[in-house]
Amino acid sequence: MRSQLITRKGFNKLKTELDHLWRIERPETTRKVTWAASLGDRSENADYQYNKKRLREIDWRVRYLRKQLENLQIIDYSPSQDGKVYFGAWVEIANEDDESKRFQIAGYDEIFGRKDTISVDSPMARALLGKQVDDDIMVKVGSDDFYWWITKVEYIE
Repeated sequence: MRSQLITRKGFNKLKTELDHLWRIERPETTRKVTWAASLGDRSENADYQYNKKRLREIDWRVRYLRKQLENLQIIDYSPSQDGKVYFGAWVEIANEDDESKRFQIAGYDEIFGRKDTISVDSPMARALLGKQVDDDIMVKVGSDDFYWWITKVEYIE
C-alpha cells in the first residue's frame, strides 16, 4: 500500500489543480458541450464528442483530487530533521562509478511529470530514510544490489 504523505508544496499544487479544473476548465467545457449539442446530430459532431470526453476526464480527475486531498497527510519540515534524510528532503548520492543523482523524497501524488522526485515508497527512499551525509546505502532492485553514499542532504521550502 502506498503512503498518503505529501509535502505542503505538493498539497497546495493539487488544491490549485482542483480549483482550476472545477472553476475554469469544467464550466468552459460544459459550455462547449452545450453549444455543440445545439447543432443537432451528435453522432458525427466532433466538437460534441471531444468535449464530452474531456468533460468525463475532468470529472474523473476532480473526484480523484477531492478524495486524495481528504486523505493526504501533510508533512512539514522540522529543524530537528537537519542533517538526516526524512520525507521532503533533497538528497544527493554518488557511487563508485562517479555517477551522482539529486532528488527529493516526496509523496506518490507529487512524482508524476518530475524527474527530480522519487516516491517515499520506492526502494531508494526506503534505504535512505534516517541516514545522513557519508552514510553508505544498499538498494536492492530485483536480484541486483546497488551501492551509494550520501553526499548532501537539505530541506528547501
